[in-house]
Amino acid sequence: MKKTVHVAVYDTLADWEVGAATAHIANPDFQREPGRFEVRNVGLSTEPITTIGRMTVTPDLALADIDPADSAMLILPGADLWEGDDLIPFADKARQFVEAGVPVAAICGATFGLARAGLLDDRAHTSNAAEFLVYSGYSGAEHYVEAPAVTDRDVITADSMSPFEFAREIFARLDLYEPHVLDAWYRLFAQKDPAGYAALAEYAGSQGA
Repeated sequence: MKKTVHVAVYDTLADWEVGAATAHIANPDFQREPGRFEVRNVGLSTEPITTIGRMTVTPDLALADIDPADSAMLILPGADLWEGDDLIPFADKARQFVEAGVPVAAICGATFGLARAGLLDDRAHTSNAAEFLVYSGYSGAEHYVEAPAVTDRDVITADSMSPFEFAREIFARLDLYEPHVLDAWYRLFAQKDPAGYAALAEYAGSQGA
């Protein structure tokens, strides 16, 4: 049965932060179970939004219409709006997901939203800087980790400079690739290691691709 990964979209969305994740979730190549996941975009409404790179995206669904029971994960990109009140509904939805045992992945400014919603108070997490999250008023500063991306239970966090590390944590949580394939993927795309390409090619050959 195909499972849906929901990706939040809103004005000023930071384009580069989630592309590595969404592109490879949607691409069946090298996957443990090709085609098991689909990606659907979720907005506050179904009205088009404009990313920070001036791309127009039309959401597939409105936020009010998604249920954690119908989702494999909610991915929250960064955006300039996270420090205001506009995106609080997405943080509230993230809390619903986590309470239902469905993972949430947040990068850059979206980590501020999770912090403000209390989701990082007792979890290891990261962000763009420890000081950035302090302004959220959260009480989880002692759990902050200086790392590109961190997974603790059902919450993944990452800084804005680490889209490939963010994607790697997402893929691991979704069990998208076999471990050695995930390692090869990361070596190729994040580290530009030709050995990663060779390992992926070998795997594809063994699968008859």
